[in-house]
Amino acid sequence: MSAPVFLTEPGDLEGLDAGATFVLRGAEARHAAVVQRRGPGEQVDVVDTVGTRLVGTVRVATSEAVTLDVVRVLHEPSLVPALVLVQALAKGDRDERAIEAATEVGVDRVVPWQAQRSIVVWRGQRAAKSRAQWLGTVREAAKQSRRAWVPPVAEPVDLRGLTTLVTTTRAAGGTVLVLDADGPVLLTDAPLPTSGEVVVVVGPEGGIAPAELDVLTDAGAVVVRLGPHVLRTSTAGPVALALLAQRLGRWA
Repeated sequence: MSAPVFLTEPGDLEGLDAGATFVLRGAEARHAAVVQRRGPGEQVDVVDTVGTRLVGTVRVATSEAVTLDVVRVLHEPSLVPALVLVQALAKGDRDERAIEAATEVGVDRVVPWQAQRSIVVWRGQRAAKSRAQWLGTVREAAKQSRRAWVPPVAEPVDLRGLTTLVTTTRAAGGTVLVLDADGPVLLTDAPLPTSGEVVVVVGPEGGIAPAELDVLTDAGAVVVRLGPHVLRTSTAGPVALALLAQRLGRWA
């Protein structure tokens, strides 16, 4: 099994190389030493959330600090085209389940969408609290899947903001795929770019409103369907991203 991953902040691993020493502190140190009971001689990875991975061996582990002997430091480049999930806000924890699985699959960025049919509304303090919860969800999912990159979670967008995202993505050479059960094109047949971003848009429980589809397609988005079955908002995005990852050679 691959080594467990612990998180540090961007920049913390700069200048390190084989033979150096790194000290992991705070909550991540406690998780390693107390929760997972990692001890001397065990291998662990530390990632800075933006592509740098330290492979190290535990020298000393306490609840306050874990001292590692650095074996090597790897720099994992960002992948192109990037995969972006625009996830409509959904009731219960379905939207969080969607971004959790999407992170494990390999999504590169997450955008919350206040869709017309979203029952949940992010407003005021709730918006900040909910986004913070999404940030925590993707961090934990990235650790679980041993990723060196933790997908950023953008500020929530409404239809106007999403339309702007469609136009800017298209202008940069990317594509936007809107999932709909009646989409005229299969996701597996949709043309994919070689640069920019592939943005997948997933609606809420009640689906994307026809007026929203019209606005998004007028801006240049392509409406696609996954297949013969209608998936929940919690599963549609991760399934679509998995198919796209396979098509893009990420899982080759």
